[in-house]
Amino acid sequence: MDHLWLFAIAVFTGFFAINSPAGNIPIFLSLTRQADQKTKKKISKKATFTAFIIVTGFIILGKYIFDLFGLTIPAFKITGGILIFFVGFEMIRSQESSIDNQSEVNFNEGISISPLAIPILAGPGTIVTAMNYTTNANYLQLGIIILMLGLIMWLNYLAFISSEYLVKYIGANKIVVIEKIMGLIIAIIGTNMFIQGVKLAFFVTEEVQ
Repeated sequence: MDHLWLFAIAVFTGFFAINSPAGNIPIFLSLTRQADQKTKKKISKKATFTAFIIVTGFIILGKYIFDLFGLTIPAFKITGGILIFFVGFEMIRSQESSIDNQSEVNFNEGISISPLAIPILAGPGTIVTAMNYTTNANYLQLGIIILMLGLIMWLNYLAFISSEYLVKYIGANKIVVIEKIMGLIIAIIGTNMFIQGVKLAFFVTEEVQ
């Protein structure tokens, strides 16, 4: 039983490191700046649930999905890195001066799927982390992986619906500064993921040959 607890802690730590709820808050605030509280809650629920379903699908069928479509981890990292870079880039160059500048007209709730659910919550890092833990895992361990994933997504949901309190306590101007910094960090993460994908695709292959 002890080894199962250790396995659960290791899985949770791995997911938390790659998908920190606190780190995702500035992204959520940036994407939902024009939404009211009810819409934000709806987007939070849809995004976290969609991400959970996507990653769970890869946990259960990941190897078969990759084999079926001829996908590779390097290609997955390169594509995900490009997507994440542009999310960060858009956060950096945003011209909005205040998060409280709300306009509910024609707000696109599709952001709950992209880029919030994928690639932010269910990005290459999360999916690859999940698939790494499924290697040689038995059915009980698979259940633990899915449970820990669900816990991380629930924590992200709580962080998202509580994000408005951050604006009130920290202040809109400071949130904007944090958003710019997070945008830079996210762009760098995307670039690093792209570089890792290129290394895996070319340099590792050359070494093997």
